[in-house]
Amino acid sequence: MSKTERFMTKTIVVWFGALICCILWGSASSCIKLGYKWFEIPQEAVATQILFAGCRFTMAGILAIIIGSIFQRKVLLPKRESISKIIKLSMLQTVGQYIFFYIGLANTTGVKASIVGGVNVFIAIMIASLIFHQETLTMKKLIGSVIGFAGVVLVNVAGNGISMSFSWSGEGAIFLSTVAYAFSSVFLKRYSKDEDPVILSGYQFIVGGIIMMLCGALMGGRLTVFTGQGIAILIYLAFVSAVAYSLWGILLKYNPVSRVAVFGFMNPVFGVILSAILLDESKSLNMTCIISLVLVCVGIYIVNMQGKEKR
Repeated sequence: MSKTERFMTKTIVVWFGALICCILWGSASSCIKLGYKWFEIPQEAVATQILFAGCRFTMAGILAIIIGSIFQRKVLLPKRESISKIIKLSMLQTVGQYIFFYIGLANTTGVKASIVGGVNVFIAIMIASLIFHQETLTMKKLIGSVIGFAGVVLVNVAGNGISMSFSWSGEGAIFLSTVAYAFSSVFLKRYSKDEDPVILSGYQFIVGGIIMMLCGALMGGRLTVFTGQGIAILIYLAFVSAVAYSLWGILLKYNPVSRVAVFGFMNPVFGVILSAILLDESKSLNMTCIISLVLVCVGIYIVNMQGKEKR
């Protein structure tokens, strides 16, 4: 075992690295809404939102490849046979997921977006089990999925800070975003057997980001207001994706997937906390919201225990 492998498999390194990823991902929803504010992107300006997202992910892809190249001490370039895989991933993980995500986030609160987004874990389990047959759908997984989904339903029907309304342009778009992400996770798991996950993530960000920029521009999107705050938040959002996905890929390279992936379920928790702080949505962080988060976490625990027992 090499020094790098011994270091990356230490418990404290895995915990610290994975939690950094989750904190970064959890901050994304709040920072995107701040980006809309500082770039003066109105709620109905879908084309400009897509253009904004494209700029972020193109930058993120470039940063991810640079960071990955530094860690691996070589320039990361995709193999010719990897190009089709990168394109497929970009259409799901970046274009499909984030077009719906950006539209939805403009039409709902950061708290609700974070919790609805958390259901992607359960959707991924269903897709992997029933469609791709990568694993068995057990009763524990089913129960965990139902409990987790109950938390998502609760946060959408409760009052007192979180409205009872549901719209396809808001919560519905966020849900469709989670479906795209779930499919991308299954494909990424399949492709990573023979490919470097950092290369797959970085280049799919670049391809997807360019596609989103072109779509946004052709639809009439324009970024006309540039401020120091706006540019800083755009750079930070690119940094979030680049660092989180690169670090996540490195952790997965040296550790079992189950050991690292379990931390991804903390994303909704950090998302709710940071949305309440950064977006002044403290009213949304009430008892109903806390109960919803508890249900999501219980469902996560039950599903994860299945993997632990199997190991």
